[in-house]
Amino acid sequence: MPTTTRGRRTREGLILAGREVLECQGWAGFSPEAVAQVAGVSYGTFYTYFESKEDLLHTVLRSVAGEMFTSSLVPSDTTDDPYTRLVESNRRYLRAWDQASKVVRIVEQGAVADEGLRQMVLEIRELYVSRSTEGIRRLQEAGLANPSLDARLTAIALGSMVEQVGHVLDTLAEAFDEDAVVDHLSRLWAAAIGLRGAPDEDWAGVASAVGGSASS
Repeated sequence: MPTTTRGRRTREGLILAGREVLECQGWAGFSPEAVAQVAGVSYGTFYTYFESKEDLLHTVLRSVAGEMFTSSLVPSDTTDDPYTRLVESNRRYLRAWDQASKVVRIVEQGAVADEGLRQMVLEIRELYVSRSTEGIRRLQEAGLANPSLDARLTAIALGSMVEQVGHVLDTLAEAFDEDAVVDHLSRLWAAAIGLRGAPDEDWAGVASAVGGSASS
């Protein structure tokens, strides 16, 4: 890390420029020359702070992942009601994903052929999987969620659902209202784990009663 204020500003400028180049030009346009040009520094200056474009890419990914994870955290003063916290978590994740998705998707593509990138993608994913796994286990222990579910596998499956919906909204430009998306994802999440107190908890029983009444 640079020891001077000027050095730190220059390095940070290169990181921001690297992100901009990735988002605008993709992996094909991501080069030390392009990044240096966007940052307004010389080509040689790039190598003062980074060994290679891969070194910068890893740094950009860490920066983006850190911002995304921090933005997706539910505030500590949010009510303890599990469903309310679930809704807030999904809303914050989708908004954070919207800001980070271009970089993350490009890196995921590169991870197919780069073991270093693959490990970084796994580390980022593990942040969310671990957090969700612990949340599901706490609900199970409190008798608020289906205890027969494997908490980690459930976290992976449901987390992938939310991530894929974010991809469909951002990359494929499906036009859905944010509140409607968050509402549906949260209800699906809650139904999948059998969350006690969720809006659709008694839906199956109501539907069965209605069906029985209609057939009699």
